[in-house]
Amino acid sequence: MMVMRAKDLLGRSGEALAAVFLENQGMRIVDRNWRCPDGEIDIVAIEGETLVIAEVKTRKSLDYGHPFEAVGEAKLARLYRLSSSWCREHHLNARRRRIDVVAVIDNGVGEPQLEHLRGVG
Repeated sequence: MMVMRAKDLLGRSGEALAAVFLENQGMRIVDRNWRCPDGEIDIVAIEGETLVIAEVKTRKSLDYGHPFEAVGEAKLARLYRLSSSWCREHHLNARRRRIDVVAVIDNGVGEPQLEHLRGVG
């Protein structure tokens, strides 16, 4: 039996919140936690004719900076590569692709706060 660390549980909770949030924004979630040898995509969604790769960053507080700060150029480049791998595996020719980041602040008290950056990078 595998026990999840508190950090992993927080991350999974944030991803679930982000998926509902994105659905409420009109996106259709088509995959979650997709993995390949090069990494993982948190959420794959469709908005209109655009494939959206959503990276979710969850924190308990802003003590160590805003979650958006954790997505730099190297992470964006990896997400673009992963989006190509996902499309190949699913036989999808997505001409329009976008990387979004969803920040979740959830200190366990009150409602979690979510922010959504569209078209990062």
